[in-house]
Formats: sequence, structure tokens, C-alpha cells
Amino acid sequence: MKNIIAYTVNKNFTNELYLAVQNGEVVVKAPWYYTNNQIQEIIEEKKQWILNKLKEYEIAQENKYIRNEIVRLLGEDCKVIINYKNLKKPTLTVEGKDIKICLPNKYKKLNRDEILVKLIEKLYDLVAQKEIEIAMEEVRKLLGFAPEDYKIVRMNEKIAECTQEGIIQINPDIVKYNRETIKYIVLHEFCHLKYKTHTKGFFSILSKYVPNYNEYEQELNTLKY
Repeated sequence: MKNIIAYTVNKNFTNELYLAVQNGEVVVKAPWYYTNNQIQEIIEEKKQWILNKLKEYEIAQENKYIRNEIVRLLGEDCKVIINYKNLKKPTLTVEGKDIKICLPNKYKKLNRDEILVKLIEKLYDLVAQKEIEIAMEEVRKLLGFAPEDYKIVRMNEKIAECTQEGIIQINPDIVKYNRETIKYIVLHEFCHLKYKTHTKGFFSILSKYVPNYNEYEQELNTLKY
């Protein structure tokens, strides 16, 4: 049976088209003047790429953080090294590109994957507190304005968002990316303090401070933010 690809179209005032797979959904950001037939032609042209991205998402969901004993941290692939020792509780340390985890001997009978996911989540939480604060301050100085408040909160579908109340929320999973990308995501949300949606004005202020924002958008094309 021929694969039928469902997708969502968001029209905007830019002259560029973006095709992304976000959380298992195909999203097209197209200029307002694109017809449905034109968009469908692009979907067909990029069909294999889309199917590959959907498969990657499916595999990633099976193991959210750890793949082949590798964890992504600040843009680097870090090797997970696990040992069992006579301990009361697990320990985790980061040494260069090694994430060393020591588990109590009694954990040998438990589901190791579930334990590791929880430990990596805690690691991301701790790193996020430092990295996001640094990025928020850098962007505040660059733009000259800031939200009244921001929160670090785990979200199932988004890496970041600016709420209707003007509060910026950042998913700690953001620390999978390098510091420049983290800063870009934060700046993107700062721009939403001025423009809630991706209007012409939004892209105008975004491009003023990040002329190469298209490169970041391509890197983050599987995310919602």
C-alpha cells in the first residue's frame, strides 16, 4: 500500500518554506501564497526524507535519552559507563565525555533502562539550571528586555514556549544541544514576548539578532518551540 503522509500547514509572511517533523508529526511552514497543490508536490518530493525522520522519531521514543550507551549533552556524544558496587544509592558523575554511573548491587534485578532514564533526567535538570540562566542573561543584555519570569519545566511536546502571560518555559532536555543552540532557542522565545505568533514582525526581529537563524531552524526542525 502506498504510504500516505498526513501533515499540518502553517502559513506565514516569509518567502521561505520549511518542512519539519516535530514530535512525530509533519509540519509545513509555507509562505501565504503557496497553493495546496504546490505544498503536496513538495511533500511527494521529500517523501523518503520524511519517512526516514518519522522512523528516527519512533526509534528515539523507544529509548528517550540513551541510544547505544550514548547520551547527548551540550552538543556532545557522551559515553555511558555503568558499574555495580556495594552502594546504598546510585551515583552519577560527568568526566569529560564520559558519564559514569554507579548502581547499587541490588539494582541488578531491576529494569536498568528505567533507572538510567531517571538518572539522565536528573542530570539534565541540574545542567539546565546553570546553562539556561546563563543563556537568559546573555539574551537579556542583547535584546534589552526580558520576561518577568521563566521556568524550567519538563514538557512532553515542546522544548520551549512563551505563555500568553509572558512567562518563558524551557524544557531541561534543551541541554542535549550546544550552548549556541540553547541561546538561540531562548532568544526565539524572547521574540515571542513581542510577537506571539510567527508573523513578519517576529521574523524581522529574529533575523536582526540572528541573521543565520535558518541554520538553527533546520537543526531544530523536529521540535516544537
